[in-house]
Amino acid sequence: MTTPAYFTRFPSIRFDRDAEGILTMALHKDGGPLTFGAAEHEAFVDAFYEVARDRANSVVILTGAGGDFIPAIDFASFGDVSDPDVWSKVHDEGTQILENIANIRVPMIFALEGRAHVHAEYGLLANLIVAGAGASFDDLPHFAGGIVPGDGVHTLWSHLVGPGRAQAMLLDPKPLSAQAAQALGVVAEVVPDGTALARAKQIARSWLTRPAVTRRNTRIHFIQPIKERLVREVGYGLALEGASAAALVKSFRAA
Repeated sequence: MTTPAYFTRFPSIRFDRDAEGILTMALHKDGGPLTFGAAEHEAFVDAFYEVARDRANSVVILTGAGGDFIPAIDFASFGDVSDPDVWSKVHDEGTQILENIANIRVPMIFALEGRAHVHAEYGLLANLIVAGAGASFDDLPHFAGGIVPGDGVHTLWSHLVGPGRAQAMLLDPKPLSAQAAQALGVVAEVVPDGTALARAKQIARSWLTRPAVTRRNTRIHFIQPIKERLVREVGYGLALEGASAAALVKSFRAA
């Protein structure tokens, strides 16, 4: 199987695809955990678009590196978010990343080790989540930091655990353990630390016994109501988030 050109285009994503078309995307920074920044925000738009349009992918597994998914964010890398031109770029990329993940038309598994404390919604767009025993979800960048959780994290948590619980989580963010997430129905399996990716690959191989059209159409079927919510909510949410980011910058300058 020919290696696609996009496999080497994105420094923060390590792509690996086996002979059966199971694609693993590991987000990383120099081989270790990814501190998410503006460069990734821009690059991931194209990365997920390329994955979604590549019909050689039979199943997609999203994971992290170095024992974490995304544990931290580099706010400064985004520049002056009170500048409408800066936020317009953030707004467009934020909507496009989620829409492009949702447009992946094959089953998707999130293999979570460690912290999904930034952009957990990327993994929440998977059909199934396998988490290491020490894994956790959180939302560091938004309300705790002084801005609206408007980039889709509200949509995905509301869809999965209900609006009341999602609001409580996002207004008082703290780590949600893999076991607690499993009790809420978000995580399908909790496995020993360090084995989430291996278990995800095992599940992916079991899915290959179904016809390709069945796999693709099942993903399309399950993701459709989520796509409708993303289109309806994320652009508006990011506009509200942008206004709050400008207000936060204003408060810093006045201090």
